[in-house]
Amino acid sequence: MFHTQEMDCNEFRTKGKDMIDYICNYNENLHTRRVTPNIEPGYLRRLLPEDAPHNPEDWDSIMADVETKIMPGVTHWQHPRFHAYFPSGNSFPSILGDMLSSGMGCIGFSWAASPALTELETIVLDWLGKAIGLPDQFLALKEGSRGGGVIQTSASECVLVSMLAARAQALKRLKQQHPFVEEGLLLSKLMAYCSREAHSCVEKAAMICFVKLRILEPDEKSSLRGSTLMMAMEEDETMGLIPFFVSTTLGTTSCCSFDNLQEIGPVCRKFACVWLHVDGAYAGNSFICPELKYLLAGIEYADSFNTNSNKWLLTNFDCSTLWVRDRIRLTSALVVDPLYLQHGYSDATIDYRHWGVPLSRRFRSLKLWFVLRSYGISGLQSYIRHHIKLAKIFESLVLKDKRFEICNDVKLGLVCFRLKGSDKINEKLLCNINASGKLHMVPANVNDKYVIRFCVVAQNANEADIDYAWKVIKEFAEELLDSQAVEKEQEQQDEVFELLERKKKETLAQKRSFFVRMVSDPKIYNPSIAKALPSTRRHLTETAESPDGNVTVQPPLSASWISWPLAFLFQGIAEDGSASDVPIRFRHLDTKVRLKTAGKSANGGQTPSPEGDITKSPKRSPVFNRKQQSNHESR
Repeated sequence: MFHTQEMDCNEFRTKGKDMIDYICNYNENLHTRRVTPNIEPGYLRRLLPEDAPHNPEDWDSIMADVETKIMPGVTHWQHPRFHAYFPSGNSFPSILGDMLSSGMGCIGFSWAASPALTELETIVLDWLGKAIGLPDQFLALKEGSRGGGVIQTSASECVLVSMLAARAQALKRLKQQHPFVEEGLLLSKLMAYCSREAHSCVEKAAMICFVKLRILEPDEKSSLRGSTLMMAMEEDETMGLIPFFVSTTLGTTSCCSFDNLQEIGPVCRKFACVWLHVDGAYAGNSFICPELKYLLAGIEYADSFNTNSNKWLLTNFDCSTLWVRDRIRLTSALVVDPLYLQHGYSDATIDYRHWGVPLSRRFRSLKLWFVLRSYGISGLQSYIRHHIKLAKIFESLVLKDKRFEICNDVKLGLVCFRLKGSDKINEKLLCNINASGKLHMVPANVNDKYVIRFCVVAQNANEADIDYAWKVIKEFAEELLDSQAVEKEQEQQDEVFELLERKKKETLAQKRSFFVRMVSDPKIYNPSIAKALPSTRRHLTETAESPDGNVTVQPPLSASWISWPLAFLFQGIAEDGSASDVPIRFRHLDTKVRLKTAGKSANGGQTPSPEGDITKSPKRSPVFNRKQQSNHESR
């Protein structure tokens, strides 16, 4: 017989109430916690044992570990200081709906497996589709409709199954046109399209589907335009490629921009068998508000549309809703129907296992049903409008401060802003804020600029939360700008020092260059030195000095002509006269020159300038004459 410390119904009642209390206390006191954890990767591995416990453990010790070991590593997405990404929907009705689904523990891969699970999902998706304003072709229960809705895990899965359906449709058509061409070759010709602002899940879906993806540039408002798409598709057709799928976005992740469906839709209709998908993961929820339905213009051209109720409809993850215009085109790409999954009502019912990748499905429609009934459409509209109002308040605060700028068109709950200046300073600002744990935001790239995203996220967010966030942002900005000013002043001082050093080196290099020219050119010399030489033939046989005494010339082993004014090269060697003589010997010459440090001379302390004398021509040329030198040595 199986023996264990099993939790029975009585204990579950007690522990369940305790868990409800814990969840309520968590939410009520969430503002007292740090919004992001202050831990390092691998922290939990050091706190938990290497192996699972062999014997049952006490429930109270498990819950104690939740607070001491798990909570220190949690990022609190429902925190009033959390402004990153998009909202992570949550509410007590949703939690209770999920609780009931878990309590039932049913798996709804077909109608027969759990009829209520399947039928409630169909009904609830029709409710929400009507509230959003989708065409009747997307509603399963409308007479004559071939469409319908389904709950998927995430928007990524919605995009993937839509692309799979579009690929199957395109390959079927191409196979009919080219029955003898291998399917792999046809697959290599398929081309999908999206904007640079589209979510990365589009690129991942293309990788999974083994199709090419062309990423197009949006306009200055980060919106994909019809003319851009048309040009790309025409170019690809001339290259022998086959357009088959276009993914557009209403409410992009980076800046909540909107692709122009009214332009893109007609372009897709000009090409055979192109599937148009619309991703409204965040913004799609807002279309339940009549004043925002204009953002949905052009949806009549779409083949599929998705939005995440687990973002902005107070429903906890996972609950991503997808609608298609023609469910047969979707399911034909995904049908796998073994005998053990078949049932007698297959022709009259919907089997959701054919609408997505996984076979098994939870009763996710329960939580959405609870939310729609608990809040009503009017309550959800008020919640969305309140978030938009708070975002507008934050935008106004940013616009009042001339140090900042707004980087997106604020239509919903997302504001993109930045300090006026470089990307580096904005990156530093966000890093400092997030490291403090006082706020949490994430960056984005908008029009090739580093921007900071501020999203209104918390269910019960209020104006005080917005004021606090702006106060924190300003404080860190002022601190950063002050430090930048100090660093800039130091940099300027360093630049001045470097400039002086460079000028000093350039001056020395110029003097050396002049010296080299004097060595190589016998026409340039210092007459003052030449006059001091004892011989009328001006070759050296004994030590001689210049008239001012600054230059001493020693005779070489064999007589040699000299014509180098050297004194000016050593001006300032020892202003205090601490250094005496400076001997110089040149490798290519026999002559050794000794210079004395500069001092006060009869002419006011000025050493002879080479520039002052080079215009005077010598009476005799000081060209080296090896023949005369040889005669002189023989004497």
